[in-house]
Amino acid sequence: MITIESHIQGLIFDADGTLVDTMPLHYRAWQETVGQHQADFPENLFYELAGVPSDKITEILNEKFGYRLDPQQIAAAKEQLFLNKYLPQAQPIEPVVAVARKYKGKLPMAVATGGIPQVVNAILKTIGMADFFDTIVTSTDVENGKPAPDTFLECARRLKVAANACIVFEDSDLGLEGARRAGMAGVDVRP
Repeated sequence: MITIESHIQGLIFDADGTLVDTMPLHYRAWQETVGQHQADFPENLFYELAGVPSDKITEILNEKFGYRLDPQQIAAAKEQLFLNKYLPQAQPIEPVVAVARKYKGKLPMAVATGGIPQVVNAILKTIGMADFFDTIVTSTDVENGKPAPDTFLECARRLKVAANACIVFEDSDLGLEGARRAGMAGVDVRP
């Protein structure tokens, strides 16, 4: 069990890959979606871009590989495929969920995600945590996603907790970098 130091007054959790084991499921949805357009998304690049919104990922794929994928169309198709086909297979990441359960009602808690509201709400519902957090900050709430600190700073503002009194649970280098830039402690939940 992860111990929270006494000066911490707010907990911030990433969703995909942190609270819920969805990353392999998102990757399958990506592969299927871009594959329909004779495009590829290398798995190592997928994990490097963890936390980046889907439309931005499509723009990166276009730049890197010379594709001409429509960012909005691809992002929407990928998210629908994920929700309809892959999300039912998602499982909670128990050690992290246990921390959230332990501190529910004791410390304010937020979700900080590069995802969109429809998807993150469905993910949290799948693991029985739909109404668990005090606030959820998604890619639609900030101008700059991870690794910029914006998502985490918005969580702290909504929780009414100083940034340096927050701890962030993350599974990606970009997310941990964003937490560091926000002046927050970070816990890398990857095994």
